Amino acid sequence: MAEETNIVLKSTEPSLGDIKIAPEVIEIIVGIAANQIDGVYSMRGTIAKNLTELFGRKKSLGKGVKLDLADDQLNIDVFVYLDYGVSVPKVALMMQEKIKQQLLFMTGLEIIEVNVHVEGVIPEKEVDKLNTDDLFSEKDGEN
Repeated sequence: MAEETNIVLKSTEPSLGDIKIAPEVIEIIVGIAANQIDGVYSMRGTIAKNLTELFGRKKSLGKGVKLDLADDQLNIDVFVYLDYGVSVPKVALMMQEKIKQQLLFMTGLEIIEVNVHVEGVIPEKEVDKLNTDDLFSEKDGEN
């Protein structure tokens, strides 16, 4: 028989039945909450998820999130790339708070830990300004 992987929400009030949430739903909530923080460039994904997105399939909102449920305690690891120039501790702390807040609001789950792993910093792309008045001129110092 397959192992039960869904997370069962416990209620203090009488209910009509169980409420079960798939781990993928928790991953998506965490991924969306993390991406809403200013300074987060993207989440780290696996090669398979990155290739899936590259070929135009649906974007995986739960990428870069690892859940660990043990003894009804939920630990979350989030793997992110940040924009260059942001305060890493400030962005990481905001991510932890936002993730904890969103999961509590949407599911009622109490989170033990939210570990933020900064995998890299992405520099801002420099865009050359195009002079529309003189498209075929050579730039200064170039041949």
